Amino acid sequence: MERDRLVKLSKRMSKALRHNPGRVGLVLDAAGWVPVDTFLTAMGISRPDLDAVVAGNDKQRFAIEHGPDGVERIRANQGHSIAVDLELRPQSPPEVLYHGTSAAVLPSIRATGLNRGGRHHVHLSADTATAHRVGARRGGAVVIITVNAAAMAADGHDFYRSANGVWLTESVPPAYLLT
Repeated sequence: MERDRLVKLSKRMSKALRHNPGRVGLVLDAAGWVPVDTFLTAMGISRPDLDAVVAGNDKQRFAIEHGPDGVERIRANQGHSIAVDLELRPQSPPEVLYHGTSAAVLPSIRATGLNRGGRHHVHLSADTATAHRVGARRGGAVVIITVNAAAMAADGHDFYRSANGVWLTESVPPAYLLT
C-alpha cells in the first residue's frame, strides 16, 4: 500500500515538474528548477515523502541540489513537454543504445523511426534491462529496439546524457534501427 502511494505521488510530481507546473501554482526557472520549500507547499506533501520518492525512484527522475544562491531546489532530469534548458552538452554515445516499446507500435517505428512526440527528446537506454523496464510500463509484449548510435553520431546527430544516465537525441531515423 505504501509503495502504491509513493508511485502515485511520483506521477503527480512528474506531471508538475515536466508537463504542467502552473496547475499546482509552480513557476520553474529556465532550467526547470523550483525551490524545494515552494514545491512542497504547492504539492501539499511532506519532506519525508519527497525524499522517499526521490530515493526510491528506480529511474532517478528527479534531482535535488543546492542552487548558486544556496537554496535547495528540485527538477525533473528529463522528459519535459514544456520549454526548459537542461543545460545538456553533446556527448559521444556508446556504439549502440536501446529503446523499449510495445510490440504494437513496432511497424510504425520501423516506418518512421523513433520520434520525440510532445517531448524534447527521444529517450534511449545504455542497457537492455532498463529498456525492457521502460517498454513494460505500457503493458503488452515488449520489444527492445537496438539503435546504431555510433553511426548516428558519425553522421552528425547529437546525443546528450541526462543526470540519471538516460541518453537523449532529437529523433532516430529508420536507417539507424538495427532491430
